Amino acid sequence: FTYPTGFDFCLNDFLQIKSSIKESSLAHKIDSIDEIIFSDVDFTYPHTGIHAINNFNLNIKRGEKVAIIGKTGCGKSTIALLLLRMYDTDKGKITVNGKDINGIEISTLRTHISYVPQEVFLFSDTINNNINFGSINEESNLAELSAERASIDNEIKLLPNGYETMIGERGVTLSGGQKQRISIARALSKESDLLVFDDCLSAVDAKTEHRIAASLNQFLENRTAVIITHRIFPSFKFDKIVVMEDGTITEKGTHEELIHLKGYYYNLLRLQEGMA
Repeated sequence: FTYPTGFDFCLNDFLQIKSSIKESSLAHKIDSIDEIIFSDVDFTYPHTGIHAINNFNLNIKRGEKVAIIGKTGCGKSTIALLLLRMYDTDKGKITVNGKDINGIEISTLRTHISYVPQEVFLFSDTINNNINFGSINEESNLAELSAERASIDNEIKLLPNGYETMIGERGVTLSGGQKQRISIARALSKESDLLVFDDCLSAVDAKTEHRIAASLNQFLENRTAVIITHRIFPSFKFDKIVVMEDGTITEKGTHEELIHLKGYYYNLLRLQEGMA
């Protein structure tokens, strides 16, 4: 195989790119994530000028389940990117365990977070290796346990070589729902304090969604979780629900409180129930 002209140059250039996120020489490690506080956070994407987050305030305590709900483009996914320090805030700050997130080692911070992005990325490898990617747990049946929790185990077993089945680049041989659930299983296989799911159930049907919700409710019992979505999942037990519009929080409370408010959340739930 002959690489296209300039391929090596472009690849090497890419590998040489330095992150715009700077880490302080005094950055420290953390042993856990016990509390996260967003205080008056503002953020504008530097390459587009889009003002994605405006005066965002949220407190997430250890063990809480938080839903961030809103339409596409409302800024909810940006919250996850700021929490992972893919970007830094323009104003305000994020603290973890009372310390500014900018003073925490980036690798240490991300070690304690399991993240399922909207755009699922799978490797051209076995399903087993895709699920166990990033996990240091050497439990022999970890992939199977994680797949069961993500409601994909039975479908994997029906494949020609089960968990040793090779999947194409980016999971091209799988359906959208299967890719999402394998990505969820990967997140569940990693020992982490915080799990962030970004619209990762958009390609599954209602029946599968309920199965995953029941399993996740049990798995997440003593873990912290942030679920970012444009839909409402009544079967999830959320401690806090945040509704966003144009980068701003417009509603905040429990399921019952937001139903009583009869705002966006209430109307969205009625719409979903009418379509069920």
